[in-house]
Amino acid sequence: MTTHERLTPQPPSWKDFPPFPQAVKTELNKAEQRKNLRHATGTIREKRITRAQEVPNWEELRTAAAQIKDRVGRHLGDYLVQAEKAMTDAGITVHWASTAAEANKIVADIAKAKGVNEVVKIKSMVTQEIDLNEALEAEGIAAWETDLAELIVQLGHDLPSHILVPAIHRNRSEVREIFTTEMGTYGAPAPADVSDNPAELTAAARNHLREKFLRSKMAVSGGNFIVAETGTLVIVESEGNGRMCLTLPETLVSVVGIEKLVPTIEDLEVFLKLLPRSSTAERMNPYTSLWTGVTPGDGPQDLHVVLLDNGRTNVLSDPEGRAALRCIRCSACLNVCPVYERVGGHAYGSMYPGPIGAILGPQLRGLENANDRALPYASTLCGACNEVCPVRIPFTDILVHMRHKVAEYKTSKHPTIEQGLMKGAAWVMSDGSHLATVQVASRAAGGIFKNKWIGPMPLPLVDRWVQARDVEAPPTQTFRQWWKNEHEEGKQ
Repeated sequence: MTTHERLTPQPPSWKDFPPFPQAVKTELNKAEQRKNLRHATGTIREKRITRAQEVPNWEELRTAAAQIKDRVGRHLGDYLVQAEKAMTDAGITVHWASTAAEANKIVADIAKAKGVNEVVKIKSMVTQEIDLNEALEAEGIAAWETDLAELIVQLGHDLPSHILVPAIHRNRSEVREIFTTEMGTYGAPAPADVSDNPAELTAAARNHLREKFLRSKMAVSGGNFIVAETGTLVIVESEGNGRMCLTLPETLVSVVGIEKLVPTIEDLEVFLKLLPRSSTAERMNPYTSLWTGVTPGDGPQDLHVVLLDNGRTNVLSDPEGRAALRCIRCSACLNVCPVYERVGGHAYGSMYPGPIGAILGPQLRGLENANDRALPYASTLCGACNEVCPVRIPFTDILVHMRHKVAEYKTSKHPTIEQGLMKGAAWVMSDGSHLATVQVASRAAGGIFKNKWIGPMPLPLVDRWVQARDVEAPPTQTFRQWWKNEHEEGKQ
């Protein structure tokens, strides 16, 4: 099947991207992309500072958000059961998916049961995480992105490079080229001649999407939050496309990570103050949609929620790394990261780029893949992400923790000389009798060198070390012997 025979544009696969150390060599050479990133992230950074300073209790809100998220993590099982009951009572069908494959099958089965061959989608990182679009395509179901930036990425046969602004690596001239080339494909009418004026590009996207909104019988969304107490789902967005997906189709399926719960509506208030200021640097989101079950005659009449694990319980089981699950996908950490600003999102080889991707992706997927082992090192440990995170994720602590886990993984697969030496040292220092045994050899070496300085030696590693240092010979008498002699002489 060729590209233009497909139902939707074919993106590349994250699996085809090289590991971060190799990918950056390519990305750093993209001068236009670096210019786009520098301008966009710099603008968002400056606006975020202004918006945060307007809130007198900003730091207290950050602390409250972190504490709420940690409380959800400690009692996640209870909150999930509470949320399932509340949603079921409100008329929502709740599904559980432990893996990406299970979640994709659930969504595809619902679409086939409804007899639909296309769905409209609200921007969603979790559906990117599970490759839902590709899974639906394989089942003969077209999945259309309706967020403007996601539409640009989809029509450009591309992948998102930013959590909040997926097409941040594209400028308006590139967007015009994508629209004029691709919008007339896949069964949609070609746009009239359009310039690179943002207003004209937006109008072209609106015309392209309107027919899809009007004819689609099923929509797919993620979820920014689920209120466990009431079973209320929450979506925040800036364009209104989400509101269209949440009201026009007959069926709505929301795929939501199990960590997205908040206990009460009052807790939600904290995040609705933090999220827009940290993400789009706005005082509030232009569109904040809350829905609690089915309302007869208003909006979708068949609601489904897929609660997705896909590695999240593994993250939760790690006391050092679980704080990554506090993430509310605001992208503030990306916008201040000096590494991200220079290499862009694609270098990370993951739908979660930047600092959050460096700590969350390897935990969700494990360390079997070379790129996941490289990501914890994709950071300068400058700590800027710690300072802006609205939920106080300790990025640098988790990065160091993940680097330790990567080192352990590597040595478990391919033991090294250094590992053997460290294990030997651990054995020596674990018991006094072990140390005394080794000190016998030390005394013997002292007798050989007879208090002479140690110079170059035949072992290469040792040789490099001693050539730059004056190393004394081991003593001919150990501290234990000296102590014993002094102690016995004192008794006499």
